[in-house]
Amino acid sequence: MAEKFTVKNFDQEVLSSPIPVLVDFWASWCGPCRMLGPVIDELAAEADGFRVGKINVDEEPELAERYGVMTIPTVIAFRNGQPVKKSIGVQPKAALLSLLD
Repeated sequence: MAEKFTVKNFDQEVLSSPIPVLVDFWASWCGPCRMLGPVIDELAAEADGFRVGKINVDEEPELAERYGVMTIPTVIAFRNGQPVKKSIGVQPKAALLSLLD
């Protein structure tokens, strides 16, 4: 299961992470987000050398705004505290893994 990131834990869990982190920006009412959810959870279960988490944009709008998330689902790969690659919309698992390259 993907971790839940919030304003309270984001800096520590994502920005200070020693390994890359994939962050899924989503909302419960978003159909494409629900389609992507199982893929995100699968990546989280298989994660080796990276972490996977989710941010509910309705609950954490300031994080969505901070990273310019205008469309969901958006997945952003963070490395060394910086966003390095972004994917918008439903993507296959391989495409999401390529964000970590």
